[in-house]
This record gives sequence, structure tokens and C-alpha cells, in this order.
Amino acid sequence: MSFIAQPRTLVLPKPLHLRSGSTLSGVRLAYEMYGELNADRSNAVLVCHALNASHHVAGRYEHDPNNLGWWDNLIGPGKAVDTNRFCVIGVNNVGSCFGSYGPQDINPQTGEPWGGDFPVVTVEDWVDAQAALLDELGIQQLAAVMGGSLGGMQALSWTLQYPERVRHAAVIASAPNLTAENIAFNEVARRAITTDPDFHAGHYARHGVLPKRGLRIARMIGHITYLSDDVMNEKFGRLLHERTDFQYTTQDIEFQIESYLRYQGNKFSEYFDANTYLLITRALDYFDPARAHGGQLAKALAVAQAHFLVVSFTTDWRFAPSRSREIVKALLDNGAPVSYAEIDAPHGHDAFLLNDPRYHALVRAYFDGIALRAKP
Repeated sequence: MSFIAQPRTLVLPKPLHLRSGSTLSGVRLAYEMYGELNADRSNAVLVCHALNASHHVAGRYEHDPNNLGWWDNLIGPGKAVDTNRFCVIGVNNVGSCFGSYGPQDINPQTGEPWGGDFPVVTVEDWVDAQAALLDELGIQQLAAVMGGSLGGMQALSWTLQYPERVRHAAVIASAPNLTAENIAFNEVARRAITTDPDFHAGHYARHGVLPKRGLRIARMIGHITYLSDDVMNEKFGRLLHERTDFQYTTQDIEFQIESYLRYQGNKFSEYFDANTYLLITRALDYFDPARAHGGQLAKALAVAQAHFLVVSFTTDWRFAPSRSREIVKALLDNGAPVSYAEIDAPHGHDAFLLNDPRYHALVRAYFDGIALRAKP
């Protein structure tokens, strides 16, 4: 049985200066902590979330026991990242829709919700906000920072922005930047949202509507890319939905895979914010630490001081193993300590969230090593 998680909030005392040139004041961050900080606060593990996740990394809520943290299978007492040893911290990113300062909040210049006027945020901005929160918690150095997918990009960025504050970094199912194909998927999803008649340039709250149609399509596009072809075929194949023969229609559901995608799209549109989706996918697009170094990733990673664990999954075609190997090579070119695992798993990009015994054993062994090498 999972433990009870306690949501918390903190307002940053100083303005957050964004890479876009904008400045946000009174930035509120939603976060959770699991386990206890030791006497010198050296056992903290920061977990960075991916696109549609949040600070609710592990455990359940007392008032909502079915709301299980998105990485609860990996993090908790006695689990791979053991909260009997480590104090794990999850932070909801600025611009999200799960409690941190974002487009639903009031723009002090207009007195109305920010909506589509909320400034663009980047991975680097999120890391700055996380660092500011850790400052307020009195945590000067992390035992580890970890994340999967977009969370892995944040973990990588931590080692570049605050190299002296990170002892270990776990970069899982991630990449040093997005390929053109990935940017294209994000753009199609964004266009589905922005061309929804209910979008109103991001100011749908003023009109009392939500661009749910666009969000549904965006989620369907994304979900296709998170699964592998083998898993999709094994789970659905060409099975028909609630019938044994074609009904010869272009608009109603024929196949089970269609029903599944519509279900996922409908569910997503009920809890996720459209402006948040635009902001987070654009942050994905912008992330490219090598850009400031003439495209040379090794030069970008030269400042990193952390030990690295890099993990990829063979059927992940959205963040392919070749992209993880780029990170590994750049680290090795700098003589950085790095462990790399490429796990033969059938699940596609979603594998980093699932219960693969080999993957979990690997993470457990790595964090056991961190605990053994920790300061007394």
C-alpha cells in the first residue's frame, strides 16, 4: 500500500527571469516531499516531470486514494528509489495546470487570467525555478536529479546550469534535443488546439469555453507516439469495436484502436489545460544545450560534474536509444563518469513509466550505490 502524499506550495521570494526576456513575480510552485532530509540535507533527490505529469510523483492523497503518483512503482519506502534513505522532491513546473503559477493565474498588468499571454518558458527556466525552491528548503546540493523524457532533459540541464549542486543525474528515455520529426509532431498537436474554434487565442476562459476538441486530437497524436508498433498490434491488432463486421462508415468507430484513442483524448481534455500544452511542447522544442556551442554537445557538457546514469529502451522511437548514446558519447569525450543501459523492452516511450524488472533493478542498484557513497 502506498503512503499518503501531502501537497505543498511555496511562493518564490524573488522574481523569476525567463530566457524569453520576461520576468514573473510571485511565482507559486506546487511540490511534494517523500522521506526525511538528513541532518546535513545531503540526501535530496529531485524528480523532474514530463509533459502531462506533475509534482505528484508518488503516494496517494488521503482525500483521493485513487490518485496514485505517476512514478509510484519506482519511488517509495523500500522501492528502487528508497524514501527510507532519500528525501524525494517533486516540483510542478511553471506554466503547468496542477498548482504552480501558470496561464490560469491573474496577469497583474490586466487583472485577468494570463491565458494565451503567459510568457514562453524553457527547460532552463524550470531548472532555475526548481533551484530557487531548493534554496528556500535549505538544500544546497542534490544527491541526485532524475527524470524521464522531458524530465530527463531537465535533469541534464541541471548538470549544466548548476553543476556544483548535483552529485548524480539519471537521464531516462530522453534526448539532448528534439529531432525535426518530434518538433513536427508537437506542431501538429499545437495546431489542433489553436485551430479549435473554442481556443480564442488562448483566452477561452473569458468566453466560458474550453478547446476540448483540439486537446483530444493533440492527446491522440501524442499517445500514438508513446506506444510501440508491436504493443499497439498486440493489444489491438485489427479487432473491431463491439461488432464482428464492418459497418462501412467514415465517421463512427470501427476498430478498437480508434475507441482507445478517443477514450484517451476525452479523458485528457477533462483535466489538462490547452495553454499549458502549448507551453510545454514548445519548451521541448527549444531545448538544445549544444546550440550555444556550435552544435557540439561535448562542449556543452564539459561543465558537468555529476556522475550519470543514462537509460534508453529499444522500442522507443520518439526518444530513440541513438539519442541517449549521443549523450553518453559526449560525456565520455569529457571523461565524465557515466553508466549506460539500453533495455530491450516492447513498450515504446512509455517503458520508463512501467514495471520492467530489469529497469527497476538497474535504478535500484544505482541508487543503492549513491546511498553507500553518501556523506556520513
